[in-house]
This record gives sequence, structure tokens and C-alpha cells, in this order.
Amino acid sequence: MQPGEGTAVERRAWLALAVSTLAALLSVIDVSIVNVAFPSIRRDLGASEAGLSWVLSGYSVAVGAFLLLAGRLADQRGRRRMFMIGVSIFVVGSLCSGLAPSTEFLIAARVLQGIGSSVIGPTSLSMVLPEFPFERRSMVLGIWGASAALGAAIGPSAGAILLDVLSWRWIFLVNVPLGALILVLTPRFVRESRDPDATGRFDMVGVPAGTFGVALVLVAIVQGGGWGYASAPTLVAALLGAALLVYVVVRSARHPSPLLDLRLFRIRSFWSAAAGQVFFTTSFISIILFNTLLLQELWKWSPLAAGFGVVPGPALAAVLGGPVGSIADRVGHRNLLVFGCTTAGLSPAWLWLRVGAESDYASDVLPALLFLGIGVSCTFATFSSLGLREVPSARFGMASATLRTTSTLGFAVGVAVGVAVFDAALPQLLVAFDRVWAFMAVTMFVGAAFCAIACPGRMAMASPQSQVES
Repeated sequence: MQPGEGTAVERRAWLALAVSTLAALLSVIDVSIVNVAFPSIRRDLGASEAGLSWVLSGYSVAVGAFLLLAGRLADQRGRRRMFMIGVSIFVVGSLCSGLAPSTEFLIAARVLQGIGSSVIGPTSLSMVLPEFPFERRSMVLGIWGASAALGAAIGPSAGAILLDVLSWRWIFLVNVPLGALILVLTPRFVRESRDPDATGRFDMVGVPAGTFGVALVLVAIVQGGGWGYASAPTLVAALLGAALLVYVVVRSARHPSPLLDLRLFRIRSFWSAAAGQVFFTTSFISIILFNTLLLQELWKWSPLAAGFGVVPGPALAAVLGGPVGSIADRVGHRNLLVFGCTTAGLSPAWLWLRVGAESDYASDVLPALLFLGIGVSCTFATFSSLGLREVPSARFGMASATLRTTSTLGFAVGVAVGVAVFDAALPQLLVAFDRVWAFMAVTMFVGAAFCAIACPGRMAMASPQSQVES
């Protein structure tokens, strides 16, 4: 019997899932934990605002740029093998970040971290899904997604604690022993898997074109605020990146070993999940960012207090993620996504209607955080679950990477648009928050409407392996 067949699940599969979720947890924490360290990094390294921006942006651009290549390599060369390579790169990048003597060195180390995270993302999921029967995969994705929510929950507070007790360097150095533990456990508990029909060949033109195309689009989005969205550097980066991506799509339709598997977009559950999560991630990342800014900038909370103040929402999502994932197939992915996006949209809507300069945390902020927690538990992993529902396991790596790429684009757009909307209303701070909350709520509600229209309903329980591949 092959891994994943039948209904019994081996103990080894659960241990493999634990290893996978620990790696995903680390990569998510590293996105949110850095924000609280910016004042200390500026003081110790003499970093400029542009330099600090690239400490965050360099990581995000590297993650997005290499996802498609990582997914293709995982299916061809082995998902466990690529996962361990990704963790190793992430650990080396973390060590270099923690020891960085200058801002330029730190930016380069963060890019290295981002490359490692781009490999961890699709491989951490695709290497464990074949271990589970088809009817358990929504639950597995729920647990895996809960680790991402947990990372968002503990990132700011863990960073604030490390800053208070040690120094900003430990927000990176703490990854080293944890990464080493993952490298020891992975060969013991995770089986190797790959696409049996993979040829090992690459599109030597499409791969760099796609990598640079995604990178340039992300650079235009994340740096547009500083450069000016109508400035020559922003427009050149955006247009060149978009042209490269169009070229990759056209080339992928004809090449025998394309970077982007266009057959995936013939599957309604896949393309609707990929598109729907753009709305969700665009709003979600803005909510996370501006919830922290609300407590620090409007109410003048300390970074440590603000870090713990935003924990309830993501923590609730982490608790609910597994149970919600286990009922996704019975309730229906579409119903769960519509409910989740609508509930998550109530979070900024509540803040928009309730928060003022003298508002109360318990009555005006905490309910919004809980709305977000419930919404995230119903959506974050459900998009992945729906997207992979009808994808044959041989293409899990490529499919996971493509879903992560659209998610990353949503994150980048959310931060860029949210900051632009916020800055346009300054110095009227409360007006700025009101406008950005309105942007978040409308985007999330539009996402709910899109899911209601585009996502397919419940399907009969049958393994996608039995389907005839396009």
C-alpha cells in the first residue's frame, strides 16, 4: 500500500506533519517578528529608512520570486530533499542576519532567508500530503494553516520579549537551533516523494524570466510608496515585470517542461482559490499591520504591550484551524470561505465604526480581533485545501508554489495600498485609520462575493488520483 491510500494514518505521518508545521511556523514568524526590531536595528547599524524598508522588502521579494522555481524543483528532484535544502538556506540566512555588521549585510542575509523560505513554503506542505488519505487532507491543511496563524500571533510578542531580554539579533539567531532540529528530524519521519513523470529538464529561458518577472512586480509594489507610483523606476519595474510574466505564460503553453503548469488553471477549484485568496491576503496583511499601529501610534502603547495586544485574534485562529479543517469537506469549501471572508471583513468594519482616540480595548478592539480569528480559521488553510482538492499528488509542489505566489502578491499589494491610503490622510491620524479600515473591509467583502460566485460547491469524495489528467 502506498502512503496515503486507505483511511488509516501512520504515526510517522503525524510526526512528519509536526516537522512540516514547525518549519512553516518559523517562516511565518520571520515576516512579522522583524517589525518590532526596527528602532533597535536603526540605532545599532545606523540604518536609514530606505535600508530598513529593504530589510523587510528584500525578504518578501525573495520569497515571491523563487516560489515557482522551488515548486518545480520539488516535484522533479524530491520534496523532502528540497525542503531540507530550503531549511538549510533559511538557517544560514538567519545566522548571517543575527551577526550582520552593517545594514547592507543584513539586507543580503534577509534575501538569503527569503530564498530559503520560498523553498520551505511549497515543500513543507507537498511533502506530507501524500502521507494522508484524500479524505483527511482538508484536516491536514487546517492544522498546517493553523501554524501560520500561530506564527502571526506569537511573532510580534516573541520579538518584543527577545528585544526586552536580549537584543534584536536574537530574533534571527533563535531560528538556528530550531532549524537544526528540523534538519535532524526530517530524514527520520518524512518519506521522499516526487512526480514520477518528471523529466528533470528545465525551461532555461522561462525560469529566469519568471523569477525576475515576479521579483520586478514585487519591487514595484513594495517600493512604489517610496519611489512614487508614477516615478520612472516604479513604472519601468512594473512594466518590465508584467511583460516577463506574460512572456512566461505564453512560453509555458508551448514548452514541454514549463515553469508554470497551465494545466492547473483548467481546474476550477484551483484557479478560483488562487484568485480568491488575493482579495483575502490583500486585506488580511493590512489588518495585521494596522492593528499593531493602532495600539502604538494612536493609543501610544509600548511595543511589548502592543505585541501582546494583537495576539487574541491569531491565537483563536490557531486553536480553531484544525477543527475547522476537519469539517471543510462536509460543510463545503465555498460556504466556509464565504463565511470566513465575511466574518474577517467584520473586523475592520467594527474598528471603523467603533474606534476613536479614547476607545476601550475590551469593547472596541478585542471583538474585532476575535472576528478576525474566526475568519482566518475558516479561510487561510481552506484556500489551500480547495486549491489542491482536485490536483493530482504528482503536481502538489507546483500547485502549492503557484498558490503561495498569488498569496505573496496579495500580501505585497495589501501593504502597499494600505500604507498609501493611510499616508494620504495624514496628519489627521484618526481619519487615516478610518480610511484604511474602510479599504480593508470593502476588499474582504468583495473577496467573499467572489468566492460565492467563482468557487465550486461540494464534490463527491474521490481521490484526484483517479481523475484523468489533462
